[in-house]
Amino acid sequence: MHNPIGGLMALVVFIAPLVAFAVPPQPENSQSLQEDEALTAEQLVDAVLTRNSGLKGLAAAAEAANYRIAPAGALDDPMLTYAGAPKTASGPRGFQERVELSQTLPWPGKLGLREDAARARAEGEEQSLADRRLALMAAAKGLFAEWAYIHRTLQIKHAHRDLLVELRRVAETQYAAGRARQQDVLQAEVEAARIDTDIVTHRRHQREVRAMINGLLNRPPQSPLPPPAALPAPVEPPSLPALQEVALGEHPELRRIQARIAEASARHGLAEKDYFPDFKLSAGYNSLWMDTDQRWTVGLTVNLPFDFSGKRSASRNAAEADVMRYQWQLTDREAQLLAQLEQGRAQVQETGEIVAIHRQRLLPLAEESLNAAVADYRAGQGSFLTVIDAERQQLRTEDSLVRARADYLRAWAALERAAGRPLGSALPIPANQAPAATAVDAHKQEKRP
Repeated sequence: MHNPIGGLMALVVFIAPLVAFAVPPQPENSQSLQEDEALTAEQLVDAVLTRNSGLKGLAAAAEAANYRIAPAGALDDPMLTYAGAPKTASGPRGFQERVELSQTLPWPGKLGLREDAARARAEGEEQSLADRRLALMAAAKGLFAEWAYIHRTLQIKHAHRDLLVELRRVAETQYAAGRARQQDVLQAEVEAARIDTDIVTHRRHQREVRAMINGLLNRPPQSPLPPPAALPAPVEPPSLPALQEVALGEHPELRRIQARIAEASARHGLAEKDYFPDFKLSAGYNSLWMDTDQRWTVGLTVNLPFDFSGKRSASRNAAEADVMRYQWQLTDREAQLLAQLEQGRAQVQETGEIVAIHRQRLLPLAEESLNAAVADYRAGQGSFLTVIDAERQQLRTEDSLVRARADYLRAWAALERAAGRPLGSALPIPANQAPAATAVDAHKQEKRP
């Protein structure tokens, strides 16, 4: 008797692996920071978002999570089983064998829940990427504010250093005419030396800020940077209800926690469906049977989801606890963001008002005080110590104004971070615009022998 499928004895199953060919990455749109151009806050933010290696790592993680969605909702591979009875090869019926093809089918709804969990996981990775972008934008704007401050304060220090040189000449002239003491000349030199010390400290801080900016740009710390171009003029921030609405609806951190809730809910649904059996359908041919009618078989295998050990109930309870955990995290983070919005908006308003007071009141008064002190000293009616005190006061006022402008940009960046998106840019004020130009230039124009 001949075996009708004796040819299966030479069956060879080849498994062809599926190789995913990745698309070559596009050339990086590197933001060139030309050293002969002024650096704006927007240029620095764009360059950081393009070059930062940590952001690229999160982007790759989000891409990988999206690729895992399709496999999560797919059926397991079908199984092909082959077995033979070697000792039957010399028998009257020839070599006897068995072939079976089977496919596992999960309980209806399980695949959809697995895909939902993977999709929620991918959404969480996307929101982590968006939240990291917000953090980098705030960090870049904060460092730009410090970069602009340190450049402007160095300009102010050098301008006052030149002013003290001129005041020293005035003191020497007055001393030669017998209308002043030698101590006035020495006092001018002491004040100039103090400013020189400040300049050395500011230059060290300038190198530190440059290293931090280059760290965000994924560049060597000593790489040169262009000078800052602009600082924003204070504007009124959006209303608190508008900020709260934006943050609660769009903040990536909240949406990431919401994605975690969706993922945990899907896994809780899977734990619930784990109480129902899965199936395995099979069909096969077994030539070991004598009767040809008995050789073809079909079958159904069902697992028995008994919970004697409590593993299914434990998995379900753990998934339910995860849902509650993320829900409480969401409630807590929402409360924190609302508090940060109130605090951040108040800080933006405060720094804006400080800038206005300095520009409209303190700086004009300091300039007038210095002009009056110098005029009195030239006329022999005032002391040189009064001139030095007025110069110090003007220097502090100018430096405080620049610091307030930098603090305003940092406060605005922090408010954007809490709101969950950029709030629009303010009108630029050139960073090289000297608040003290009126007073210093006036003294330079009044040079006398």
